[in-house]
Amino acid sequence: MRAVLQRVRKAQVEVGDEVVGQVGPGWCALVGVTHTDTHAEAAKLAEKIANMRSFDDESGVMNCSVLDVGGEVLVVSQFTLYGDTRKGRRPGWSAAAPASVAEPLVQAVVDRLTELGLAVSTGRFQAEMIVSIVNDGPVTLLVEVENKATSDPCK
Repeated sequence: MRAVLQRVRKAQVEVGDEVVGQVGPGWCALVGVTHTDTHAEAAKLAEKIANMRSFDDESGVMNCSVLDVGGEVLVVSQFTLYGDTRKGRRPGWSAAAPASVAEPLVQAVVDRLTELGLAVSTGRFQAEMIVSIVNDGPVTLLVEVENKATSDPCK
């Protein structure tokens, strides 16, 4: 699983004319799922999102997590994070998990973040969404967790 984390002052997701999710200060987490991901990776990704120390402490040093600062998380499913752009001009999508695999795993990330005590909002799975963010910093991170059972044992 992968996530692009953007530290935000605020963020929201609209579907049509409806705001379906919004947060104040915290993370906007764009989450992608690949074929080999499981609930174990979803839990690990949620733990990383919750505990990533990229918020300022009282000295202005990025030493606090979203949990530490009482922030919120907007989780938006984004299959395009697994787009393959190595050849040609059109991305390939074969590494992105199908909706039947991805949707429950994205929900598992949301559920674990909630269990950890975070206020979480979401986009709408497989909808055409408008995501608006006010990036804070700007701070943008790529976070990945992989399934150890299917990773290369020679690495």
